[in-house]
Amino acid sequence: MNKKEIAEIKRRLNPEFHNVTCIRGCYVNGQGEIISTFTRSLEGMGEEECEKYLGLFKKVLSGVQGQNLLDIEFSPEMVMNSPEHRLLMHLKDTALTDDEAVEELFQRVIPTIHTEDHALILVMHDGYDVPYRSQDGNRVAEMSTEVFHYILCAICPVKLTKPALGYNPDTNDFRNRESDWLVSPPETGFMFPCFEERAADIYRSLFYTRDTAQGHEELVDALFAFQPPMPAAMQKEAFQAVLQDSLREDCSYEVMQAVHEQVMEKMEEQKQGKHAAPLKIDKYDVKEVLAECGVKPANMAAFEEKFDQQFGEQAKIEAVNVVNPRQFQVKTPSVVIKVNSDRTDLVETRVIDGHSYILIRADEGIEVNGVSVNL
Repeated sequence: MNKKEIAEIKRRLNPEFHNVTCIRGCYVNGQGEIISTFTRSLEGMGEEECEKYLGLFKKVLSGVQGQNLLDIEFSPEMVMNSPEHRLLMHLKDTALTDDEAVEELFQRVIPTIHTEDHALILVMHDGYDVPYRSQDGNRVAEMSTEVFHYILCAICPVKLTKPALGYNPDTNDFRNRESDWLVSPPETGFMFPCFEERAADIYRSLFYTRDTAQGHEELVDALFAFQPPMPAAMQKEAFQAVLQDSLREDCSYEVMQAVHEQVMEKMEEQKQGKHAAPLKIDKYDVKEVLAECGVKPANMAAFEEKFDQQFGEQAKIEAVNVVNPRQFQVKTPSVVIKVNSDRTDLVETRVIDGHSYILIRADEGIEVNGVSVNL
C-alpha cells in the first residue's frame, strides 16, 4: 500500500464514515489467561466511545512506512495452502461472525504477548464501498463498483493507573481515586488484505509496530508463517556498520554526505509519483554513489560482500532506514549538529593548522540560547 491508499482507509475510521459491522475483543492478564471476550456493535454506541475504539484502530495505520508499517507478502503457495492465510480470508469473508475462527485468531495471538500488564486484542471488520476515480483523480461515488472488505487488528497494553486525588462533584472536594485498568495505544497490529489500486490484494497484509526496534517475530510467525523483515532500527544500525567496516579510510564526511544527498534525491523523485510505494534501495544504488566519490575498488568490493552477508544478495532495504528524511546529523563527543536534510551544503570540513574542523555557513538568523546575535 502506498501513502495515499493508507490515508484513504484511515479516513474511514471516523464515526460518520465507517461501515464497521462489529468489533470482537479478548481481554487477557499478564499470564496470558483470558479474563473476558466480547462483541461490540458501533451502532447505538455513544460518539465519544465510538471515537475511542476507532482511534485505537486508526493507530494501526499510523507511522512511517518501512519503519512502523511493514509489508507482509504471501507467496502463491501460501495463498493456496497455508492455514494462516485461510484463517485470515475466512475472518474477512464471514465478517467476524464465526466464533471458532475468531477464537483461533485470539489463541494465535495470546502466546506472543509478553508483558506484565494486561492486554486487549481488538479486531474489526469493515466494508468500504470504494468510490470510482476518474483519470483526473476525481471521486465519482455513484459509479462505485467495488466493496473492499477487510479486517483490522489492534493489540493494546492495558495498564494499571496509580491511585490519585480527583475531584468529586457529589462532595464538591477532592477524594482518593482508586487505581484502574486503562487501555493504551496499540503496540502492534495488522490489516488484511491490503488496499491496492482500489481493490483488495489478498497476497499482502500491512503489519504495524509502534517500536521500530521490535520485530515481533513470534506474532508475525503465528499470524502469517512469515519471517519478518529486520526491525527498522536494527536495519539502520546494520547498514551503518556495513559502510563503516567496509570503506575503512574511504569512510569520509564527503562520502557520507554524498550517500545522504543521493538517496534523498531518489526519495524526492519517488514522491512525485502520487501512487508510488516507499523507496527501497539495493547495494548497486549505494555502489554507484561510492564510485562517484572515488572509493577504492577493494573497499567497494568489501562493501558488496558485507552487504550480502548482512541483508542478502538480492536484498532491497527501506530508504528511510538509510537516511533520515528530516535531518542530517554530525556528531562529535562534545557537539551534535543537526541540519535540515535538504541543506547539507551548509556544512563542510576543513583542516586548519593541523586540526580538523566542521564549518557551518551562518549568514543570518543566528541565535544563542534563544537570543539573536551577530558574528
